[in-house]
Amino acid sequence: MADTSFDVLVIGTGPGGYVAAIRAAQLGLKTAVVERDQLGGICLNWGCIPTKALLRSAEIYHYMQHAKEFGLSAEKVGLDTKAIVERSRAVAKRMNNGVGFLMKKNKITVIEGTAKITKPGEVKVEGKGAGTYQAKHIIVATGARPRVLPGIEPDKKLIWTYFEAMVPEKMPKSLLVIGSGAIGIEFASFFRTMGGEVTVVEVLPQILPVEDEEIAAHARKRLEKQGIKILTGAKVTKVQKKADSVVAEIEDGKGGKQSIEAERLISAVGVTGNIENLGLEALGVKTDRGTIVVDGLCRTNVAGIYAIGDVAGPPMLAHKASHEGIVCVEAIKGLKPHPMDKGRIPGCTYCNPQIASVGLTEKKAKEQGRDIRVGRFPFLGNGKAIALGEPEGLVKTIFDKKTGELLGAHMVGAEVTELIQGFVVAMNCETTEAELMETIFPHPTLSEMMHESVLDAYGRVLHV
Repeated sequence: MADTSFDVLVIGTGPGGYVAAIRAAQLGLKTAVVERDQLGGICLNWGCIPTKALLRSAEIYHYMQHAKEFGLSAEKVGLDTKAIVERSRAVAKRMNNGVGFLMKKNKITVIEGTAKITKPGEVKVEGKGAGTYQAKHIIVATGARPRVLPGIEPDKKLIWTYFEAMVPEKMPKSLLVIGSGAIGIEFASFFRTMGGEVTVVEVLPQILPVEDEEIAAHARKRLEKQGIKILTGAKVTKVQKKADSVVAEIEDGKGGKQSIEAERLISAVGVTGNIENLGLEALGVKTDRGTIVVDGLCRTNVAGIYAIGDVAGPPMLAHKASHEGIVCVEAIKGLKPHPMDKGRIPGCTYCNPQIASVGLTEKKAKEQGRDIRVGRFPFLGNGKAIALGEPEGLVKTIFDKKTGELLGAHMVGAEVTELIQGFVVAMNCETTEAELMETIFPHPTLSEMMHESVLDAYGRVLHV
């Protein structure tokens, strides 16, 4: 007879859920996970990983088209939409299989089905693994789904969410993207590189609204140079469907109106937590604007029930979910982990150019009344960037003038998503500007720009 009693039961196996389960098993806790769909959740199957596979195809296609600039010849360069999508799905499948392996390796019980918490310590599952399960600690890691705008409901044919955008049967010749956060800009970049005419509509004054204004402005200039049309301070008021296209009515907030026709529309206006049908309301678990309210150790207001990842609120990022899973489980075990510090969570956007950041923007630092020093270093002053053919970009650092504390770091340009962790480590170790300036960075690397940006904040920049 199947075991039905556990120390920890995790609902959902995205990057928060499966990591929490692994850490719980490592700590000797008898652990189970409940999954209604695919191991790995949205991130591995329909988000972070397969989108990067698509963007890699776009990157290579871009370089092939510009082979002459590198002294190379590439003739009759073309693309195969079906093959591009198949590669992306194969990558997702491989990751999904990897999570399955990790569950077996760590002796974690995988229960297939839909879970509902009937009372503290009890979960009922419907589906293949139907039954009633007991657990001292229940972790909700059910993730989030695309937010839907009234009147612009996705139909999987003309109006897409990121699900449909990842598996196009053909590359649309024209595309309208609503929303300029990471998801919207990544898809705008992908489809533009693949030859589509792309328009992005953002209701706020700047694209990439969570990023530093200077960095976002640089990214916008680069994206527009590639041919992406960007409308900020604007909103789509009406969408009319035609046989194989949509016509969107757009208002700019100043009385200006225009119509844009495109073959497809991507709605990328954020996500909302999957909090429904879990039994939370009956149990009195506190929620706020579609997410579960938790403390720094991921505890809800009901003893024995926890929440991690997207369902526990912003920032809705995979690495935040994984870290929350570890913090949550270690607190359950009594290890006294550090509570989540959301000010040290990096954010990355994998478009061309890449954007990466951590900590306070210049505007936020000033709003907090901080006396700051700001350093900047352009890609144009870096030998490796020039050798790569990537001379456009910027590294920006923000320090507290009195203490030398690194308050924020913001980058735009080639491979910055791989560089940002250097500043994240520095912030986590409470490194000052003096220690960063005394650090030896290898040459020739893009990372030297991080050093130069710090030097610039203190009037010691060398290569500009």
